[in-house]
Amino acid sequence: MEKYKVLVVDDDKEIRDAIEIYLKNEGITVLKAKDGIEALEILNEQTIHLMVLDIMMPRMDGISTAFKIREDKNIPIIMLSAKSEDTDKILGLQVGADDYVTKPFNPLELIARVKSQLRRYVTLGTFEGSGKVINLNGLTIDPDAKVVTVNGEAIKLTPIEYRIVELLMKNAGRVFSIHEIYERVWKEPGFNAENTVAVHIRKIREKIEIDPKNPRYLKVVWGIGYKIEK
Repeated sequence: MEKYKVLVVDDDKEIRDAIEIYLKNEGITVLKAKDGIEALEILNEQTIHLMVLDIMMPRMDGISTAFKIREDKNIPIIMLSAKSEDTDKILGLQVGADDYVTKPFNPLELIARVKSQLRRYVTLGTFEGSGKVINLNGLTIDPDAKVVTVNGEAIKLTPIEYRIVELLMKNAGRVFSIHEIYERVWKEPGFNAENTVAVHIRKIREKIEIDPKNPRYLKVVWGIGYKIEK
């Protein structure tokens, strides 16, 4: 993974330095920032492939930073927080985070998640099946260009959101359980996947549906899971 750059954003220098040591051992280039403002400045000057972003920071916190980044960038974001409550995790996912790690964390687990997100980011569209463009009543995915459009208008999706849409569109009409979606997209067991998948589904609906509360494309099959209509 020598070619990748990861930006570590945390107001605790010891945490920044510790993460840097582990990432460098994996051949990953590391840049560091102590708050959101400094992080955004680096993002404007450097090509960053992933961000490890603390939530609680002075000047600009992680939630505000992630919200700003998602205005025009889809790089993977892994949130760090000392809080373990579901509400904090959901808030992070709602503003566009791809993953969430609670402090204190096992450095090896964090590195595994970083490597996993990097693999997904650079290999979008690698589910089984052809690379042909799929059009379902105006909802279109081009696996080669990694682009989703609705009635010809390109939709900004995060890497995780794209993978979910791709999975469902390449298997249009098939119902996937929450655990199946998590295991196919996150590539790990979906023991506590409900909130994570539900938040991403809601964000996707907000982007592709005219009326998210009455979705045309992404349907829930109560008690079973989700599907995209043929």
